[in-house]
Amino acid sequence: MIGDSQIPVASPDVTKRFALRLAIVYGAVFGLTGISLPYFPVWLKAVGVDVWWIGIITAMPALTRFTVLPFVTGFAERRRVLRQAIVVLAALTSFGFLMVGQFQQPLPILLLFVLTACVWTPIIPMVDGYALKGVRQYGFDYGPVRLWGSAAFVIGALACGLLVDMVSATRVIWVMAAMALIGALTSLRLQPLAAVPVSGPQPRAVMLLRNPGFLAIIFTSALVQGSHATLYSFASIAWQQAGLGGVTVSLLWSLGVVAEIVVFAISPRFTWSPVTLVALGAASATLRWVLTAQQPPLPLLALIQITHGLTFGLTQVGVVGLLLRHVPAQVMASAQGYLVAATGIAMSSATIASGPLYARYGEGAYYGMSAMAFVGAGLILFAGKRYHLSADSVQPQSPASGG
Repeated sequence: MIGDSQIPVASPDVTKRFALRLAIVYGAVFGLTGISLPYFPVWLKAVGVDVWWIGIITAMPALTRFTVLPFVTGFAERRRVLRQAIVVLAALTSFGFLMVGQFQQPLPILLLFVLTACVWTPIIPMVDGYALKGVRQYGFDYGPVRLWGSAAFVIGALACGLLVDMVSATRVIWVMAAMALIGALTSLRLQPLAAVPVSGPQPRAVMLLRNPGFLAIIFTSALVQGSHATLYSFASIAWQQAGLGGVTVSLLWSLGVVAEIVVFAISPRFTWSPVTLVALGAASATLRWVLTAQQPPLPLLALIQITHGLTFGLTQVGVVGLLLRHVPAQVMASAQGYLVAATGIAMSSATIASGPLYARYGEGAYYGMSAMAFVGAGLILFAGKRYHLSADSVQPQSPASGG
């Protein structure tokens, strides 16, 4: 395969081709998420795993995000093999899901899913890191490319919902394995990235962890995105127990992602600062989880799901804007790894807690998620003023600047 250090000609046709192939890969990797996020817990329940084990098992991807993932993304970036790593990890993910599907007992499922999560969770931050490097190199807008991942999430969730209504939910695991393989095949067509010229000392990724502004960005994102834990783990189960069919459940998931797609599509027109966007996303999440805890009727629940465009989409757009302003291109994939690692800490903790909270309080578990988002809103507003995150750039990441 061609190394990432080879420089493509940045013509309009090359830029368009780069963005198109990236959009297809986003579709493949998020298509898997669209299937697994709502229906992996349903598959676990279908094979006889109880809710306590479901909470623990579904927390494993989040757990690997702050243990294994930063090392994998950092290694791939240092070696300049982001594209090759994406291909290999997607293929291993497919094999992992095939192996998980061979068992029905909680312990072997847990052990195999841990291994699968170790190769699965680095894929999206690697694709994001590759994408943000491409944004810097080719000058296209992130949102309109990223929205195809969200669109694939909708298609995957809807298709899987139809499948669950027609066949046993115990077969969903094979669809996940097939989708991961598609991700590996489509990523073979990703274009090489140019080597980034560096004047002065080479930035080191670890210096990001000495930058309080960067830490505020990733911890805020972790709190807001981690506050979705109860939704991701137990929403499909709760909605099915309330009598909703597979198609309705998929439509509820899809409503949120359609709203997310709209946010990504119009994001180039936003004039608010990235700090404001993140704060608005966090405030929306605070309110969303309070309303969800009330067990609203279906029409109101559908409206609440639409706010996913704010709680996830707007937060994501704002965080990406902050990273583009404050992180050197040479360590962008590592920055994504740190971001996802921080999210993994918050998400795994919240997911593990969601099991017993949901078992005891049902929908009341969402109050804890609301508190997480509220803290995130306060943190980004404080950091925006304290560390001047609205500035065009900061330079604490290189050894020369001393952190």
